[in-house]
Amino acid sequence: FVPDGGGDPVPLRYRCTLGNRRSWCSLRRTCDWYILLKSVTIESCAQEIKMGGGVDVPRSSSYPMVEVPAAVEIVLSQAERVLERELVELEEVAGRVLFEDVLAQGDVPPFRASIKDGYAVVQAEGPGIYDVSGEVTAGRKPDTDVGNGKVVYVTTGAPVPDEADAVVQVEWTKPAEEPGQIEITRGAPKVGHDIRPVGTDVKKGQTILSAREEVHMAEVGLLATCNVRNVPVYKNARVAVLSTGDELVEAGGELPYGMIVDSNRPMLLAAVGSVGGIPVDLGIAPDEERAVTSAFMDAMVKSDVLITSGGVSMGNKDFIKPLLERYGTVHFGRVMMKPGKPLTFATIEPNAFSEGVPSSRKLVIGLPGNPVSCFVCFHLVVSPLIRKLSGFRSPHNPRVMVRTKMELKLDPERPEYHRALVSVS
Repeated sequence: FVPDGGGDPVPLRYRCTLGNRRSWCSLRRTCDWYILLKSVTIESCAQEIKMGGGVDVPRSSSYPMVEVPAAVEIVLSQAERVLERELVELEEVAGRVLFEDVLAQGDVPPFRASIKDGYAVVQAEGPGIYDVSGEVTAGRKPDTDVGNGKVVYVTTGAPVPDEADAVVQVEWTKPAEEPGQIEITRGAPKVGHDIRPVGTDVKKGQTILSAREEVHMAEVGLLATCNVRNVPVYKNARVAVLSTGDELVEAGGELPYGMIVDSNRPMLLAAVGSVGGIPVDLGIAPDEERAVTSAFMDAMVKSDVLITSGGVSMGNKDFIKPLLERYGTVHFGRVMMKPGKPLTFATIEPNAFSEGVPSSRKLVIGLPGNPVSCFVCFHLVVSPLIRKLSGFRSPHNPRVMVRTKMELKLDPERPEYHRALVSVS
């Protein structure tokens, strides 16, 4: 072929790919264009191919390659702007992260409480025989006298009568000869013995849990003890998941020739829920620009984050990157990793699509369509993002040093990520 404007002919060779042609330039650079054999013009620099009657497709990506750690930090830095607060009830707070410090709503204990089963006494009266003027069990208000030869039986956790200043455990007593009396054989050693004063454990207004703490079962118990009902937490992100591709069908139905089951979307929806996000299923969009744009607009209304699967490479049916370029800011479009090089991240500002759509800033991550690439990219980039949006102090995935049982042949240029099962021996 002779370039426009003359010059030396450019030799090309072709191999057939489903009726199209994949070409190589004279500089032997692999060309990612799929072209029809019609009138073809080729520039000698091999940077661009224009097809008469065909579709123009970029010769090479315009996005610089970003290393994985840098990609993760870019995503997390953008997540700072969308952190939100909400109140949840005590029964729903497990697994959530506190948005702000939580203060005790009352003293714990809220009254002087007996530490043991025994008798509430006036410590100065010492050992001897006493009339038992009544009993106070847990949950009851004291209404009996103590002192001047009278004691009150109290159970563990019960309120101690105001007049009493100590509790003598039952092991230091024995029945007296007269009914209604008890003999104290060993007196309380000091004032306050076996009594928990008001606020011993927690004072009203004291900080019991700090912002960014994750709530587990012990923290739930502490919140309840301190009379906290509504808990301020980071609002869980609503994460929409969209698969793209004419070849995809839902699992469980018929599988026409040439079609494949969409495995990425169910996997991603499950993964979103497992790391604290609220999954939103957007279904499958065909490889049509209008359909993909409509799905994007739906995501802008229903979610905080959109995860797409497929459509981020350089084919003429890959609409994700062009849409993100048109409506948002693409922060990276290629990542130095294997698998997952086409991984893309963008932000979309309010009113980008139309008035009120979206109403707030949205984050979009375009994952490759290959299931293994999709899986790897989710764990490396999306999982930390969702954890960051959920308020975790350290959203990064944990790392452990391991010894592999087999030799791994690694890519000489791009860091490789392999799935593995880790066991401790």
